[in-house]
Amino acid sequence: MKLLAKILSTFFWTGAFPVAPGTFASLAAALVYKFGLFRLSGPLQAAWIVVVFFVGVAAASVHARELGRTDPRPIVVDEACGQWIACFLVPPAWAPVVAAFLLFRVFDILKPFPIRRLERLPGGWGIMADDVLAGIFAGLLVHGYLLLK
Repeated sequence: MKLLAKILSTFFWTGAFPVAPGTFASLAAALVYKFGLFRLSGPLQAAWIVVVFFVGVAAASVHARELGRTDPRPIVVDEACGQWIACFLVPPAWAPVVAAFLLFRVFDILKPFPIRRLERLPGGWGIMADDVLAGIFAGLLVHGYLLLK
């Protein structure tokens, strides 16, 4: 169980990337979206995100407890989930996917109110929740731009 939690919480070892593992995981998730996940219908994309979120909460809780830290750098399933939220129903062209990636990273790194507050939630909930909200903010901006364009 601990090995499975480690594999899932590190988003299949992308969390082991030596520099900026969260950004690397977000990039990997954006590319997964660009080259495949976008083909799923809206309800299937939403279901995928919900499953990743709950699996991420469980895996991150177990692996963080194993590492003895509240939000360890190698745990990046939260970045993957948040990135997929930012990309949700975004056209698979490079410009909107890159915009979703960049905006998600800005919100995830800067954590403007109320994103940072969600980190206070216990265990995997706090690890995952702030990235979910960062993804929602990024996705809303991308979709808002696409609607006005």
